[in-house]
Amino acid sequence: MFGLSELAVILVVVIVVLAVRKGPALARSAGKSARILKAERNADADAGADAPRVVRGEVIPPDGPPRGAGPGA
Repeated sequence: MFGLSELAVILVVVIVVLAVRKGPALARSAGKSARILKAERNADADAGADAPRVVRGEVIPPDGPPRGAGPGA
């Protein structure tokens, strides 16, 4: 029967074998994902510079003073 140390050694060997096979592909896909996220962040920052900020739950009427700002408020 295997002990805990033998199972740990087998697990480490399996991880190393899988890392050698899949490592370059994983690194390549992680790099592609990082480039895509960076491009999206830059595009969002460029588009968001002149766009109004939206706060959830806040209602802004299209024209006129804000609600509750009338003479009786």
